[in-house]
Amino acid sequence: MSRPGMRTEAVGLVRGTSGTAPAVLAGALVPTAAAARWLRTRDGRPRTEEEPVGGPTAVLEELGVRPGEADLTVVQFSTAFCGPCRTTRARLQHLEATRPGLAYVHVDAESHLDAVRELDVRRTPTLFYLDRSGRLLGRSSGAPRPGELTALVDAHTGARS
Repeated sequence: MSRPGMRTEAVGLVRGTSGTAPAVLAGALVPTAAAARWLRTRDGRPRTEEEPVGGPTAVLEELGVRPGEADLTVVQFSTAFCGPCRTTRARLQHLEATRPGLAYVHVDAESHLDAVRELDVRRTPTLFYLDRSGRLLGRSSGAPRPGELTALVDAHTGARS
C-alpha cells in the first residue's frame, strides 16, 4: 500500500546515463589488453644480458652445473606445481637425447631458495643458457616456444633440425 507523497516507481540506473561509463570502461580495458598482449609476446623468449662479475655462473656452479662438459648447458628452475615446467622439462630432455652437444640440468626452485634470490628467479620455469666456457648466453622466464627453444639449442650445439 502506498502513502500519499511516497514514490513507488523503480529507480533505474541506466536511465539518463551519459557516455561517461562506457568511455571509462574502454579507457581501462584498452591499455590492459595491450599490456597483456605485450607480456604474452615476451613470455618464454630468451634474452641476453650482461653478466656481472661473480654473477649467475658462480651461483649455478655451486648447484653442480658444469658448463665445460657440453657446447650448451640449459639450467631450468622449476617447481612441483608448475604445469609449463613439466612440459619444458620434457622438451629439454628430448632435445638432450637427440642433441649430443646439449646438457640439461633441472633445479628445484623450492629446495634452493638462496640461489633463486641471488639469480632473481621470479617465475617458473626460468631457464639459463650457458656456453662451454661458462659464459651466460641468456635467460628466459616462462615456457619457451618449442620452435624457438629448438632453434636456440641447434644454433649453439651445431645440430641440424
